Amino acid sequence: MPLSGDHFFLYSKIMKNFPQTIPVFPLSGVIYFPKTNLPLNIFEQRYLNLVNDAYNKDKLMGMVQSKKEGESVYQVGCLGKISDYQKSRDGRIIINLTGVSRFKILEEISNEKMYREFKVDYSDFDEDIKVIKNEIDTLSLMEKARNFFKKNGLLLNWKEFEKLDQSQKINTLAMIAPVTNEEKQKLLEAISITDKVHTLESIISFYLYETGLNNQTIQ
Repeated sequence: MPLSGDHFFLYSKIMKNFPQTIPVFPLSGVIYFPKTNLPLNIFEQRYLNLVNDAYNKDKLMGMVQSKKEGESVYQVGCLGKISDYQKSRDGRIIINLTGVSRFKILEEISNEKMYREFKVDYSDFDEDIKVIKNEIDTLSLMEKARNFFKKNGLLLNWKEFEKLDQSQKINTLAMIAPVTNEEKQKLLEAISITDKVHTLESIISFYLYETGLNNQTIQ
């Protein structure tokens, strides 16, 4: 549903308050979404510098998946706020990141720091900061997800899971599902929650179908 003029102005104002240049932690195989939490154990010096600088400034930093080749990263990542910060005796920093909004990388900023910074844009992902009032049908997705997790031996506290709001449920499933990095990136880049539900259900259905075929072959 399109935004009214007042709501569009409000969301635009909120997004304008997000930093346009952010420090980014590229990490392969780790992906997270708005309204989810990501614990990180930081020990490499350049990322210790990144976390300390972010914590002392506005507590905001970006996470993005790194690609297999060289220094390349995917174009879409997630801005997070450091919601917990602890220093260990051996020099490590343990933090919790709470996802705020996805972003699209526009360009890398040249700097003299040990870590990388990027100029980013949030405008494609205004839904990340909205309160989604209209529930969408996720019954089929949830049934397949339970089956998929069970087949992969993954334990999830479904009782606690049910206490989450709808977007948190979908983002949590997308974050922890045992699928490829490329598939998780595809989920991250799905613009709307409806797109994300359809993409996630399609991916899970494929794995369940493959599992069924393999079982038939073994028999």
